[in-house]
Amino acid sequence: MPVAAQEHAHAGHDHAAMHGAPASAPLQAAVSGDWRSAANAARDQYRHPLQTLEFFGVQPQQTVIEITPGGGWYSEILAPYLRGQGHYVAAVVDPQALPAGGGRDYQQRTRDGLEKKFAGAPALFDKTTVVAYDPAAPVLGKPGSADVVLTFRNVHNWRASNQAEGMFRAFFAVLRPGGTLGVVEHRAKADVPADDKSGYVGQAQVIAMAEAAGFKLEERSEINANPRDTKDHPNGVWTLPPSNTHDAADDARYKAIGESDRMTLRFVKPRP
Repeated sequence: MPVAAQEHAHAGHDHAAMHGAPASAPLQAAVSGDWRSAANAARDQYRHPLQTLEFFGVQPQQTVIEITPGGGWYSEILAPYLRGQGHYVAAVVDPQALPAGGGRDYQQRTRDGLEKKFAGAPALFDKTTVVAYDPAAPVLGKPGSADVVLTFRNVHNWRASNQAEGMFRAFFAVLRPGGTLGVVEHRAKADVPADDKSGYVGQAQVIAMAEAAGFKLEERSEINANPRDTKDHPNGVWTLPPSNTHDAADDARYKAIGESDRMTLRFVKPRP
């Protein structure tokens, strides 16, 4: 078992014990599903989807919005898990909200790829909704319509684009009172400036952003921690797997480190 998995130590109390049971059979079945790509499943040792979704308290009857799912790594788990009783919403950047150029083209390719993935496997994704939002004025759905909002390794991008505050306000607006915001992000050693290029963010900074939007930190976890990550790589987090932006001669070195050290934070939207 990887070090990060061994160091699954929650602050306060154990989430599974709090809910009176280990991870549900449906969640385990979704993580173990043979429809998941081999490349995606190979990253479970670093991303710990079973423990992460359990920690966030995701239940099969909930409406869950994932922010910018990228290639659909978590979609392969969440969509089938929620398909029977709940609702999986993939929130993507609206390419038409961006000026013409490379940024718009990238977001269009990303959206097209995700929608092609969904269309190609209706047994998994036929009940999935794709919501496109303007990152400068994000609206993710009807106010109070979601039970859970999840974001994986996105905060550094929003900070660099001066969009983080607006995104966290959008999360707060779309969640029902008592709803959950789950955040996983590359963790810096300390606070970093907004224009930092490393991809890492200070944990205290993420907590402060969420609290400024109205959230309350409920619990933090070390599920996705990696103490081998020294966080001083020449190309930031992208030096490490899965990006592997490094010289071939250094491959063994960075493979031994594994993926980045990550914070895992669970926030709640307070009830009135």
